[in-house]
Amino acid sequence: MIGIFDQDGLDVQDIVYFGLYALQHRGQESAGIAVANGNEIMYHKGMGLVTDIFDDHTMASLSGGKAAIGHVRYTTSGDRLYANAQPLVTKYKKGSMALAHNGRLSNAEALRRDLEETGTIFQTNLDIEVIANLIARNIDLGLEDALKKMVSMIQGAYALLFMTEDRLVAIRDPLGIRPLALGRLGNSYVIASETCSFDTIGADYIRDVKPGELIIIDKEGLTSIQTPIPLSSALCIFEFVYIARTDSTIDGISVYMARKDAGARLAAEHPAEADLVVGVPDSGTTAALGYAEASGIPFGEGFIKNRYVGRTFIKSNQRLREQGVRVKLNALRRIVKGKRIVVIDDSIVRGTTSKKIVEMLRLAGAKEVHMRISSPPVRFPCPYGIDIETSDQLIGHSYKVDEICRIIGADSLNYLSQGGLLKTVEGSGCDFCRGCFSGNYPTDVEIDEE
Repeated sequence: MIGIFDQDGLDVQDIVYFGLYALQHRGQESAGIAVANGNEIMYHKGMGLVTDIFDDHTMASLSGGKAAIGHVRYTTSGDRLYANAQPLVTKYKKGSMALAHNGRLSNAEALRRDLEETGTIFQTNLDIEVIANLIARNIDLGLEDALKKMVSMIQGAYALLFMTEDRLVAIRDPLGIRPLALGRLGNSYVIASETCSFDTIGADYIRDVKPGELIIIDKEGLTSIQTPIPLSSALCIFEFVYIARTDSTIDGISVYMARKDAGARLAAEHPAEADLVVGVPDSGTTAALGYAEASGIPFGEGFIKNRYVGRTFIKSNQRLREQGVRVKLNALRRIVKGKRIVVIDDSIVRGTTSKKIVEMLRLAGAKEVHMRISSPPVRFPCPYGIDIETSDQLIGHSYKVDEICRIIGADSLNYLSQGGLLKTVEGSGCDFCRGCFSGNYPTDVEIDEE
């Protein structure tokens, strides 16, 4: 998601559009933009990619605003319906509000039941509608106190953008599980999930929003309010493994450098006798460069990627993931034929992609295929905004490494250790959630084992 409050006469809808385009990797199911002009909030959203939803006519209808927020959605809770596309725009007794959210609340269902008991009617099954109702019912306290009250009641992972007709608000959860960054475009402040969107729109990165920080931006400028936080934070380490774009920086750590270092450490922990190192595009490529440099084995481009295919991990079902792998990648026969190949990928979640990749290389004539993964085995579900709700979806939970190796058809398989992965993000000044690897979560959550 991305938001901007204009102080320079900018076309805020265009800035948010291009910012969302840079964040498309975070969600490919739906997208939306809401614009506030001081009197009302206009919005447009739909199912599909940013470029599918917004045309010249639609963008013109959103012009004239002083603030705007945008969102691309990857479903982690709630049905895949137009009604669940964000931003959520709704009216309340003080006017209108628009909200966009990245993450997942662990107590959303309990809060929803409590609100329904007092007569609240819900139009969606989104966490964000629970948040909207909590703000609205406490708005007589004033916006700042209503937001503080809401933050004190919700639990889990959230990076939140909230907009009224004349204000833009950003909130990051007390543990900082989901990323959120603050930037500046001229005299105008910008908030986004990743810094790569700042580069796209020409904004300067200022800093990351702090865990538990509440930022209010209006025509008078920026106000920062720090809400209570625990002793340590818990940034999602899977952002560095897979989710974030390689050119982003999160909490002071370059995603590119972290991934390259992961590849180098993987080479030290699990060397291989091979002729060529190849990466699985795109998130495995940087780690492959690190592995090649550290091992002395030449790096080569073993796959061609269809740039018009999205991320297979965030497809809505298994059949689409399998089809997506076949369409997305093609092995370069002239490069891999007769060679011993080390394939570097960022993770193995369900095993779908890895098995297809090994098959592709075998069919292209690879002599040996050694799979190396630049993160530990994913063994446990994520309750904080990644669509892995049960352990039985995870090949790493059900099988040992040697068994996974046989299932995917590789000659050998090894993973980076948790200690090695943590060394790639040293110096960030924050702690990390690694519950998907260890099963230890920073908050109290209920996990379905099957």
